[in-house]
Amino acid sequence: MAQRINILLAEDDKNLGVILKKYLEAKDMTVTLCANGEEALETFKKSDGFNFCIFDLMMPLMDGFTLAKEVRKINKRIPIIFLTAKTAQKDVLEGFSVGGDDYITKPFSMDELVMRIYAVFNRASVDAPAPTIFKLGSYTFDAARHLLIKGEESRKLTSKEADLLFLLCENMNETLERTTALCKVWYEDSYFNARSMDVYITKLRKFFKDEPKVELVNVHGVGFKLIVKD
Repeated sequence: MAQRINILLAEDDKNLGVILKKYLEAKDMTVTLCANGEEALETFKKSDGFNFCIFDLMMPLMDGFTLAKEVRKINKRIPIIFLTAKTAQKDVLEGFSVGGDDYITKPFSMDELVMRIYAVFNRASVDAPAPTIFKLGSYTFDAARHLLIKGEESRKLTSKEADLLFLLCENMNETLERTTALCKVWYEDSYFNARSMDVYITKLRKFFKDEPKVELVNVHGVGFKLIVKD
């Protein structure tokens, strides 16, 4: 592979962690092993060289789901695989809802893990970089700088406003499901977060009230659709 896989591995079982590290390094991967979620998060913050994460779920100080949520706040695109003894469907679904790309239950085959790493990494590598500039009628949305621009005027958006509008732009003229938006922007699908999201949708709708080519509509019982006309 052209790009070396540089893995942040969080595993509190010392023996398993060492075995995984040695095995993956034998497969020409770079591995940094952390014994708990807090250590892994601090390690991730201090380095921008990681391009893959493997997190155990049941760890002291910070569990794998919480760790993934924090990592996703910093990097929304880095691949994450969960390792866990939990097999309940609700745990698997939560793993994907917090941004996991794959979910492997213990015990597992080392060879299978390696193949899953390659599969997830290759998918992430071939994805085109996400656009950060969107034309919305007479407005331009600069997602990277959180700016909504019209002519000589610009509005600085909050992080939540920008993240939600970015997600809507990525799904422009298509329905964005409520659950997807909640999990990706609020990191949890809950009643109170849902109410908060409705407030932000109303805010975004007001931003475009003077632009006839842009409409943000509710899709009853499903989600929202940002309609942009040519």
